[in-house]
Amino acid sequence: MTGTVIDDAAQASKSEQAYAWIRERISRHEFGPGYRLVLGPIAEALGMSVVPVREAIRRLEAEGLVTFEHNVGARVAVVDEHEYVFTMQTLGLVEGSATSLSAPMLTTADLDRALEVNGRMQSLLEHFDPHAFTTLNQQFHAVLFEPCPNPHILDLVHRGWTRLAGLRDSTFAIVPDRAQHSVQEHADIVDLIRTGADPLDIELAARNHRWRTLDAFLDARHRTGVSL
Repeated sequence: MTGTVIDDAAQASKSEQAYAWIRERISRHEFGPGYRLVLGPIAEALGMSVVPVREAIRRLEAEGLVTFEHNVGARVAVVDEHEYVFTMQTLGLVEGSATSLSAPMLTTADLDRALEVNGRMQSLLEHFDPHAFTTLNQQFHAVLFEPCPNPHILDLVHRGWTRLAGLRDSTFAIVPDRAQHSVQEHADIVDLIRTGADPLDIELAARNHRWRTLDAFLDARHRTGVSL
């Protein structure tokens, strides 16, 4: 029995390793939309059997990052504008809730850290780097939502960010003008939390912040016909 438990734990560890490895490459767009995920080569690259790799791919499929096609197998999900819209809408809801629930637990040091990251985002505006900006953007929001005491809401936030990374490397590459407004809205959200604002006001500020980025993207999409 003990040996079986150890084997199961080792298998789970390898599956987690494979999951992180594949997801990172999807996030970096090294494995782009439509990329075929072949079990054998991935398992060989990771030095493991195909079983944990298969489990990792099933997990990524559940998150919407991978699809299965008949007679083809697993592929990185093809980018779809509707999926992007649905992800941003949902992330706005759950991240707003998570930020509101986190607010009472955020310390002065946490809020100072968030503003420090936001200051680095501000410094990128003159010579804009959308990819670096997006990385810092996630760091900023993580400071505000990670203390969320509801593990189910926090899991949904994490899933939303993961799915978003698989859909787009950076929305700000398409709507760079949105970056300046985003930095100011970050400062406003931190100020609401620091001054003990009503939780609903914090939730709405965080939600609308996310949805304004979505609106900016859709406006650019409709004006220019730019594709995801």
